[in-house]
Amino acid sequence: MIETLLAMDPFSLLAFAGAGILLNLTPGVDVMFAMACGAQGGSRAGIAAAAGIAMGSVFHIALTVLGVAAALQAMPQALTILRWGGAAYLLWLALSAWTATAGERRVTGVHSLRRAFARGMLTNVLNPKVGLFILAFLPQFTDPALGPVAPQMMTLGAIFVTTGLVITGAYGALAGFFGAALRTRARLMNRLSAVVFGGLAVRLVLE
Repeated sequence: MIETLLAMDPFSLLAFAGAGILLNLTPGVDVMFAMACGAQGGSRAGIAAAAGIAMGSVFHIALTVLGVAAALQAMPQALTILRWGGAAYLLWLALSAWTATAGERRVTGVHSLRRAFARGMLTNVLNPKVGLFILAFLPQFTDPALGPVAPQMMTLGAIFVTTGLVITGAYGALAGFFGAALRTRARLMNRLSAVVFGGLAVRLVLE
């Protein structure tokens, strides 16, 4: 991967990294999800959710490199199933947060952090828009003249995942930090997280 990185045009790499950073700085589904997890369970939960989201992006990048994403794009039924599945999962998270007690809200243990990671990954994997975006975005910055496109896409994907993890993790951590001011109002934090999760579900279906 290092050889591929060195062979690629530095200006193209900078343009790609800049576009990815601007995209991740714009609050979207992933950022809102990480922030909700951070506000609900603390900074560590927000970072864990961001790490899960990054792993979900790795999944989408792998599909793109293998060409599976292109096949899914040609099958609207599969995309519809994924979209509704993701919306159902977010609604389940919203219901869980809405009915959670104060003791269930705080995410501090290793087991709970793993759960935040798994939720972030599953939310990202079940969002077909991420796969379609990566499918449309990565190939634009590849150059067949440099050799096989797959290694180039993997290199670009690694850059995209790394910058996304840092930015989304920062959003989640900040949400956890400022959420500490409302830590005594556990019921309110649960309800706010539930509203965010529910809103993300509706947005995923409508878009």
